[in-house]
Amino acid sequence: MKTDFPFISRLALLPLIGAALLAAGGCRRASSRAGGGAPAVPVQTAVAVQQDVPREISAIGTVQAQRTVSVKSQVDGIIAEVNFKEGQDVKAGDLLVTLDRRPFENSLRSAKADLANAKAMADQARVDLERYQRLNQQDVVSKEEYVNYVTKADTTKAQVQSKEAAVANAELQLGYTEIRAPIAGRTGQRLLHEGALVKANDNSFTLVTINQLAPVAVTYAVPERALDEIRTAFTAHTATVIATERNSGQTRENGRLEFIDNTVDATTGMVTLKAVFGNEDIAFWPGQFVYVVTRVGIDRNAIVVPSTALQNSQSGSSIYVLKADSTVELRTVKVSRVAGDSTLVASGLKAGEIVVTDGQLRLLPGMKAEPRQLSGAPVAVPASAAEPRKT
Repeated sequence: MKTDFPFISRLALLPLIGAALLAAGGCRRASSRAGGGAPAVPVQTAVAVQQDVPREISAIGTVQAQRTVSVKSQVDGIIAEVNFKEGQDVKAGDLLVTLDRRPFENSLRSAKADLANAKAMADQARVDLERYQRLNQQDVVSKEEYVNYVTKADTTKAQVQSKEAAVANAELQLGYTEIRAPIAGRTGQRLLHEGALVKANDNSFTLVTINQLAPVAVTYAVPERALDEIRTAFTAHTATVIATERNSGQTRENGRLEFIDNTVDATTGMVTLKAVFGNEDIAFWPGQFVYVVTRVGIDRNAIVVPSTALQNSQSGSSIYVLKADSTVELRTVKVSRVAGDSTLVASGLKAGEIVVTDGQLRLLPGMKAEPRQLSGAPVAVPASAAEPRKT
């Protein structure tokens, strides 16, 4: 009887041959990867720089007139003439409004007539007193009569002084009919016109409001935690204030910190400051909102990197550093402070070293990385920047 054992053996060997072929293919792929190396991870990078960084405190402030005066009349009268235009720049002492002078001129003439009468009576009383002094020395008149003439002379003299004061007051009232600018500034809207009746110091009526625009003040609030730094710079006269108008972008860097409020707002934890700007070109206008930066000092020769390079964890801050052989090193660093979009590194990093700012999640220490732009094109890293600066 003939058997098929050779045929059965060949069928049993087929799975073993297939497994061997798959193993051979896997070895070739592994050998290919080992020969070519792992692909570099695309990342974005920046160079750590050494520079002076100002210590600044940002806030939002409001422009205020350095001085504001609501002009009112000091006497009752009728407006005879308005001598200014709305929005006009005026100097201290410029004539703004003239009231009807006639009633005050009449009062002055009446006061002068009363003064002349009082002087005449005083002169007569003085002459009579001189005559009775001689008679009193001769014991011709009684003492009582002589005392009466002394009293009359003193009384008329006091009346003269009273009438002189009345004349001076009438002249003052007449002077109040010319209403002049108490400060230099710009006039606002005209609220009363010719023919209007004004009352002395009437709170219901204001002739015009004058705002001083140059110099101008900016008030703003800063957190309580910044108070110590600001007070130190304020005492040393080193604090400077920079203000930027938020719509036009006009910036003034010559601000002078002049006032720190004497209390911290208990509800907000903020303290109010005031800075003064020259504002010769009237770029700032009362009521505007501006961005304010108070510069209280400078950190010299600080190591600065973009804040996106920092990775924070419970153990501290770390940065991936791209080395000259295109591998990355995870470096533990100590952060000094954050300034805007940048971070100041106190230790753990040198100027000139290249740090990874994006793509850190795909990295592990020792992996290769390739700097790329946002478009995907590689970034040419100069050799001087790729090598750490020697100190």
